[in-house]
Amino acid sequence: MHYRRILLKELKKDLKEELKYITDMILSHPKNYQVWHHRQVIVDWLRDPANELEFTAKILKKDAKNYHCWQYRQWVLREFGLWDQELAYIDTLLKEDLRNNSAWNQRYFVVSNTTGFTEQVVNQEVEYTQEFIKKAPNNESAWNYLKGVLMDFELHKYPGLLDFCQQLYDERYRSPYLIACMIDTYEEMLEQNCGEQREVLEKAVSLCRSLAEEYDTIRSEYWNFLSRILSSKYGSENAVQTSS
Repeated sequence: MHYRRILLKELKKDLKEELKYITDMILSHPKNYQVWHHRQVIVDWLRDPANELEFTAKILKKDAKNYHCWQYRQWVLREFGLWDQELAYIDTLLKEDLRNNSAWNQRYFVVSNTTGFTEQVVNQEVEYTQEFIKKAPNNESAWNYLKGVLMDFELHKYPGLLDFCQQLYDERYRSPYLIACMIDTYEEMLEQNCGEQREVLEKAVSLCRSLAEEYDTIRSEYWNFLSRILSSKYGSENAVQTSS
């Protein structure tokens, strides 16, 4: 492809015709990195992104997790400042498939490169994400996005977060991502000496046990380890009996 680009320049070939050619190539080989890179160079030379978002949407319609397509779409957005309709596009994808991890990643990319995660934006994004979590509490992608949005916030101080988790828990949802979020919040409360420490510790250790023994057994060693660490760090000798 590099040699081809040299010839295109030297022979002064019609780059729009080349774009048609590379479109056909991508349709035939959508996961080939070289064809996407070639398209990026050609569009950069043309400085005309008019059809690029529509084209990538067409590819993603067939394969929503095409990494090279997402990477190229991000370049187009950033290079030409075409951010205006991207959140609406992502919203459409998530309504079609709320477990679309690539769409959640794209949402984080767009917010990071536009408004940033101001307090107002964080509040909006938390509310948005919680609505999707309610629909599918076991959806890891939404929980990961929520965690990313709240990265710079203290979980135990974020209004309503623990209440939201507790409500789902009370409704008998036992998603490991839900329980892990509750544990993270309780751990912060222990670190900052918030609430009744013995009660908070007991809740945290009980949730660790539930993950280790039933809801996230593949990581049982980690949850048992965390249970011991929390008990050792924040409990008195007789406060909480931990499993060995």
